[in-house]
Amino acid sequence: MERKIIIKQDILDALAETGVRQNQTIMVHTSLSKLGFVCGGAQTIIEALLESVGAEGTIMMPTQSWKNLDPTTGVHWEEPEEWWQIIRDNWPAYNKDITPTNTMGAVAEMFRKWPGTLRSDHPARSVAAYGKYADYLTKDHNLSNIFGEDSPIGKLYELDGYVLLIGVGYDKNTSIHLADVRAEYPGKHNCTEHSAVLENGKRVWKAYDTLFVDGEDFEQIGESFEKECVVHKVSLGNGILTFMKQRDIVDFAVDWIEKNRTDRP
Repeated sequence: MERKIIIKQDILDALAETGVRQNQTIMVHTSLSKLGFVCGGAQTIIEALLESVGAEGTIMMPTQSWKNLDPTTGVHWEEPEEWWQIIRDNWPAYNKDITPTNTMGAVAEMFRKWPGTLRSDHPARSVAAYGKYADYLTKDHNLSNIFGEDSPIGKLYELDGYVLLIGVGYDKNTSIHLADVRAEYPGKHNCTEHSAVLENGKRVWKAYDTLFVDGEDFEQIGESFEKECVVHKVSLGNGILTFMKQRDIVDFAVDWIEKNRTDRP
């Protein structure tokens, strides 16, 4: 495929065509490399998003630092097991002003440092937000309540927000994890996770219980969702923008999960 060049006006036009408007609150997932050559890179994407929703709108992105989990969960798969205890003892405590993202992409990594952006306190599953509801969305991100009610994803649902996928598929659609929380299905269970956090100024390797989720069927959910619900898709460079109401995908996913996750252990 011939690589295409994209300028800021192309992004603004594509966002408008998908239905992005002033005053909206949107969770954005992005793969810069899937679009081709974006003139100005991540900065151009962020500027276009913020201009598109305006001063009364809000943009939120995942800024997860999931390397700050116990090696037994597989996050340090490339390191030998004899190093695991050393990692537990020495991994830096989460600092929302410093800790980088893990595999969230160049846009999310720049966005977390964007002037005026706020970031939640979860040491492994944080989000960052800019705009009218940034403080509301990012505050009180409980260790055990990663994706549930009163989490940033749950608050986005309450605000009747949107999801925008830029060059990525439904496997990156974090909002479907809210459906994991709400749905009942065989094998649904909690797990204990660990992360390095600061407590009273001291680094602590903290244990916390949370819902076990894996997202292995999110692409199937997305495929079924697009056959039955309103989804706006627009080409941008070499990639696709996919825009939807968050409540639509979450409500659909709850029903899909309860009907289809019937054989999990």
